[in-house]
Amino acid sequence: MPHHSDDENWLEEETVCIEDQSKSTEKWRILIVDDELDVHAVTRLALKNISFKDQDIEIISAYSGQEGFDVLARDPDICMVLLDVVMETENAGLVLAQRIRHELKNDLVRIILRTGQPGQAPEQKIIVDYDINDYKLKTELTAQKMFTCVISSLRAYEGLKTIEANRRGLDKILQAVNNLYQLDSLKELATGVLTQISTILNFGTEGVLCVMRPSSSSEEAIPMVIATIGQSITLQEHKLLPDSHPWTPSILKVFEEKKNLFSPMVDVFSIVAAHGQQFAVAFAPARPLTPLECNLLDIFCDRIAAAFDNLEMFELLKTTQEATVIALADLAESRDPTTGGHVRRVCRLTEAIAQELMVLGKLPDNLHSNFMAFVGIASILHDVGKVGIPDAILLKPGQHTPEERLIMQGHAMIGETVLGHASASVPGVSSLSIGAEIAGGHHEHFDGNGYPRGLAGEAIPLSARIVAVVDVFDALLHSRPYKKPWPLPEVISYLKERSGSQFDPDVVSALLNFLEAEKPDWIIAEGH
Repeated sequence: MPHHSDDENWLEEETVCIEDQSKSTEKWRILIVDDELDVHAVTRLALKNISFKDQDIEIISAYSGQEGFDVLARDPDICMVLLDVVMETENAGLVLAQRIRHELKNDLVRIILRTGQPGQAPEQKIIVDYDINDYKLKTELTAQKMFTCVISSLRAYEGLKTIEANRRGLDKILQAVNNLYQLDSLKELATGVLTQISTILNFGTEGVLCVMRPSSSSEEAIPMVIATIGQSITLQEHKLLPDSHPWTPSILKVFEEKKNLFSPMVDVFSIVAAHGQQFAVAFAPARPLTPLECNLLDIFCDRIAAAFDNLEMFELLKTTQEATVIALADLAESRDPTTGGHVRRVCRLTEAIAQELMVLGKLPDNLHSNFMAFVGIASILHDVGKVGIPDAILLKPGQHTPEERLIMQGHAMIGETVLGHASASVPGVSSLSIGAEIAGGHHEHFDGNGYPRGLAGEAIPLSARIVAVVDVFDALLHSRPYKKPWPLPEVISYLKERSGSQFDPDVVSALLNFLEAEKPDWIIAEGH
């Protein structure tokens, strides 16, 4: 029987399949760049019916170096380039190889140089000087060698793609966790988790929700809806996940077993915080998750458990700080019992105005991120300096003499000094540091005619400008030893008249917008 060499096998139509399974709709894309039509035809024939890892091969043709560059620029997912050296110029293929790596920044595609003129481009020099993956003579690429070259290149490409996908996924996780650690409420954190999962998976997730088992053992073990995105947005109307919801059994199972669950209907990831609180992230992805995506989500959920612990600790510290601040304010109020719930109303109004200014885009660009979290509680301390004012002056039922007025005005500097010393032991912006600003600045006037320093405009801290309006607004609405309460319309007229002189116009507008939109009934206390 005659012997058939590899060369004679070049044109044999042969079906070669690696891991023969049902075919995927995705394909390995291979680009042939060569100016000879016959090379394209013969290569296509040699690669006919080859598949790898359940994916067929798709051949794309280009007939010059520039055309090959244009194809790669449009399609970065090409896995492999079979590249001729001599085309429109003697080194067109070499130029294209450099442009792929340097201009397109494509380090993943496997480049196989092919030449029919080996003397034109010596192999040793090409391998050293150019970032290519193999160098072949056209005459040596028989059908079998072509098969080996293609499969080894695709396997290398797949490995590099996996490494790159892992790197990008981990980058997204690090960025996501960094962003989530900036959030200071459970709902914000839960919504952020859902959004970041959609980003990590790189496709839109439908029907995603985040739930939590009630922490008290006496409560019924029904998942609580914290945040939703996608088609599950209507679930936000429910405090508890309905029994009738198709995902409820899977979520309950995850809570019970404390491990991830994957099913055709829903994927559920378990998050268990260090303090024992359990969370579940349930979603129905647009397609089945790959093992890489599952691994990335596992890593993400591990990191998020720490974020939930961080949030719980933040809430504990914030609650402790609020209790301390309220105790200080109560101490100041105990010296002046006629002010009643003044400081608590000031707190609520300060938070409302700060929120209104943020919505209107009136907050300074350089404002610290902690401002919104602390300005309300800090406003409670605006009159803490009154503890240093003698009772005879503080509790005097009539008008103060000029000398008494100067002593009374001293409460601003007393409060600023006390809170300033306390805040020095707390790094960064805190309720104490903002409280010091407010105590020392809430009697300053926008036009510079206030006290204790005669500051004007934006030289007065924003926190103090807000409380300046709120303090007067509430004081006029309620009785004092020296005055009766004013009707609300008269108080509003008073603020409008002094907008731009005594008060910051933006703050006055924010207060009036809030009153008009919300119509809060708590601004006037009982006995008004």
